[in-house]
Amino acid sequence: MTAERDHGQAPATHGSRIDAYVDRYAARATGMVASEIRALFAVASRPEVVSLAGGMPYVTALPLDMVGELVSDLVTKRGPVALQYGSGQGDPHLREQICEVMRLEGIHAGANDVVVTVGSQQALDLITRIFIDPGDVVLAEGPSYVGALGTFAAYQAKVVHIAMDDQGIVPESLAQTIYALETAGAPIKFLYTIPTFQNPAGVTLNIARRQQVLDICQRAGVLVIEDNPYGLLGFDGEPMRALRADNPDGVVYLGSFSKTLAPGFRVGWALAPHAIRDKLVLAMESAVLSHSSFTQLAVGQYLTTQPWREQIKTFKELYRERRDAILDALDALMPPEVTWTRPAGGFFVWATLPEGLDSKAILPRAVAERVAFVPGTGFFSDGSGSRHMRLSFCFPEPDRIREGVRRLAGVIEQEMQLRDTFGTSSARDHTGVDTPGPDLA
Repeated sequence: MTAERDHGQAPATHGSRIDAYVDRYAARATGMVASEIRALFAVASRPEVVSLAGGMPYVTALPLDMVGELVSDLVTKRGPVALQYGSGQGDPHLREQICEVMRLEGIHAGANDVVVTVGSQQALDLITRIFIDPGDVVLAEGPSYVGALGTFAAYQAKVVHIAMDDQGIVPESLAQTIYALETAGAPIKFLYTIPTFQNPAGVTLNIARRQQVLDICQRAGVLVIEDNPYGLLGFDGEPMRALRADNPDGVVYLGSFSKTLAPGFRVGWALAPHAIRDKLVLAMESAVLSHSSFTQLAVGQYLTTQPWREQIKTFKELYRERRDAILDALDALMPPEVTWTRPAGGFFVWATLPEGLDSKAILPRAVAERVAFVPGTGFFSDGSGSRHMRLSFCFPEPDRIREGVRRLAGVIEQEMQLRDTFGTSSARDHTGVDTPGPDLA
């Protein structure tokens, strides 16, 4: 033992003064840095700021007294099971209940093919871990879910975006991209898609295109990862038929109770073909041994004892009212040069700014005016999307949504005046993936 260690001092390193271990991290950790917009969102969480940023479900709409009784009963009546280790694949009864939930979207599956996860975010991580080597290609909609892009980046995947329009993925773009990558010898591991009420764009892949996307991927041998947290939160008619319902062998379906019950339980799942399921269970066990028996049993008890379909209807009515509030406010207050999507469900509106405006650059001014949004650059792997912004309507009350849009419209008008006076703002470096915290996912 050296004298230096005898005196309780840390061993010498070649790292920086800020981080003594900077030269010891794995290569995949190099890009794991906090986005500069995190500091702004810390300010945006203040009550005087109208946040159109966060994708937080309105859990206050739940009968919280009932949830409290359910949790209390679970401890007193089933405590020895609820507080013990569980199965790496998940509670068997809950997996059967998950199959019942998926039947609402046309999926007929057995509980043995379901793997319960810590939210669908962990399912994404496990899928990426078992499929991706550094440099492998993941196809994803452009824009795509920021949490997925962060996961893909952590495993050093190359994300190639597929063009979208108001009807979802453009099949021709998908086919052309696959052909170009195959010609170049690039290994495509899977297509990641949120086909229903997409995050962040709010658009839905139409029925005809769903079959086209499945056919294109099947011909090319490309696995489809269908992420569907919002599928039961449509504002009109019955739920859309899931992609997984029409191709059980070529689609891994990811679901979650975060939007239809509460995100605090952190219960999601993956429905996968048999071989993939086995790999997922092994990856799950290596990550956490088993996740919370308590939360799984609580969700199962909720599904058994409560009118959960009626609760979903309550959420749908509440989010429809908020969707209408934001669309009406945008129609009434935004400059005509601004455009946006008109979602039929889910949580989000995707807005496009006039030429010469940069959503990331104007965010500080917006926060100063007490309104927040998520810049579009966070939803593209290459940091493009600077003219776009995601507006979330799920959490604020309708009056607060209208006030938030009024403030945002004023900021955009000021930025347009500056543009007209001084010209287009200078190009900014948006390299890398912005990863806001979980309250903004």
